[in-house]
Amino acid sequence: MFLADDNILVREGVRALLAAEDDLEVVGVAEDFDGLVQGADATHPQVVVTDIRMPPNFQNEGIEAAKLVRKQHPGTGVVILSQYDEPEYAIALLSDGAAGYAYLLKDRVGDGDQLARAVREVATGGSMLDPAIVNAIVAPARSDELDEREDQLLRWIAEGRPVKAIAATWDITAEAANDAVEDLFLKLAKEASAGKEGALRRLRLLQKAIVDREEQGETLSRLLPGRLVEKLQRDGRGIGESERMDVTVLMSDVRGYSGIAERVEATVLASMLNNHRAEMNAAILSENGTVMQYVGDAVMAVFGAPFAQADHADMALAAACAMHERQHALNDRWRGESIPEFGIGIGLSTGEVAAALLGSEERLEYTLVGDTVNLAQRLQDLARPAGTTVLSAPTLAALSVRPDVESLGSQMVKGRETPVEVYKLAGLAGTTTTFETGA
Repeated sequence: MFLADDNILVREGVRALLAAEDDLEVVGVAEDFDGLVQGADATHPQVVVTDIRMPPNFQNEGIEAAKLVRKQHPGTGVVILSQYDEPEYAIALLSDGAAGYAYLLKDRVGDGDQLARAVREVATGGSMLDPAIVNAIVAPARSDELDEREDQLLRWIAEGRPVKAIAATWDITAEAANDAVEDLFLKLAKEASAGKEGALRRLRLLQKAIVDREEQGETLSRLLPGRLVEKLQRDGRGIGESERMDVTVLMSDVRGYSGIAERVEATVLASMLNNHRAEMNAAILSENGTVMQYVGDAVMAVFGAPFAQADHADMALAAACAMHERQHALNDRWRGESIPEFGIGIGLSTGEVAAALLGSEERLEYTLVGDTVNLAQRLQDLARPAGTTVLSAPTLAALSVRPDVESLGSQMVKGRETPVEVYKLAGLAGTTTTFETGA
C-alpha cells in the first residue's frame, strides 16, 4: 500500500494500524497531490490509502490523485479516509464505478479491522462504503411504503453494488435486476417530497456510475485476457512496458469453415461459432491458459503468460487434447440437429516472446510479439486433417512426458528462411474429417 495524508499524526497512526496486519505492507508515504502520484508511480502499490483534502488547495486532491493513479496503473485499489460524512464525497469517488474503491470515515478506522478489510477488498476489485455514509445516502430516500426486498435493494444501490451482483444474489437476470432498480426509483419519485429529491439525485448518480462501470468492464474484458487485471495489480506494469517470457502459444482453426459458411444460414452459423468458442475457451481455461483473441473461427491462446508457468507446454498440450474432445462432443450434438460439424486443427509453438500491454487508456490490448507466435500460426496451417495437433521441436522437448508423435520432418513454412522440425500428435481426437480443405 501507498499512504497519503498531510497530517503526520493521522498518517503515522494509520501506518501503525496497517503494520499490525501480517499480510499488509506500507511501501511509501506522501503528504500532497504530487507526492501521492509520483510515489505511487515509483512503488507500484496494489492499494492507495489517502485523505481527501491535501495540499496544495485542500479541496479533493486525494480523490483526483487516486483516480490519476488508477489511470496510470489500472487495477490499483483505492481507500479514501475522510472526516466528512457528506454523501457527495462518496459519490465523487464512485463516479467511475464502485469496483476497487472504498470510502471510510477517519474517526471509525480504528473500529475492529475495518481498515484492513477495506484494503483487502479493494485489492481484489471489491468495494466498501462506511455504514454511516450508506445511511446518509439511504435514509432521506427511505419510505414507509418500501417492503423488505425494496429496502434491501435501496441499500445495495447506495453501497455501489453492481447490477450483476444484485442479480446473482437474487438469482435473477441482470435485466430483471435493472428493472427492479428502475421500479424502485419510480416508486420513490412518486412519493418524493422536497426533502427527498436530493437523496434521489444521489442514488441516480450512483446507479449511473454502476451501470457505466459495468459497461466499461465488459468492454475491457473483451480487450484484455482473463487474468491480466490480477497481473497489473501485482506488478504494476504500465502501458507500453514489455517483458520477456517463455511460453507455449496455441493456435486453432476450423477446417473448411468458408465452405460451411456458404451453406449455413447466418444466424445458425453465429450460434455454432458462439458454442464452439465457449467450448474452446473452457478447455483453455481449465489448463490455466489465457485466451488472447478470437479471429473469426480461429482461436489464439498462451500458456505461461501473463503469469510464468514452468509446465506451460504440458498445459498447452492438455488443452489442445481437451479442445478436440469438446468439439467432438459438440459435433455429436450438432449431428442430431442436422447441423454441419466443425473439425479443428491446432498448432503448438514454444519459445520466448515479448509480452506487453499496448494501446492507450481508451483501448488496451495485451499482445505477444516474436517468432514463437508466428510459428504457432504456421504449424496450425499444417495441422491436417481435422483433429490433428502439430507441435514444434521446442514444444516436444519442453514436455515432461514425451507423447506418441509422428515426425513430419523438416518443413518450410511461410515467413521463415530456414526449415523447422515438426511433429504430429499420433491419432485423431475423434473429430470429423469431412471438412479438410479450405480455411
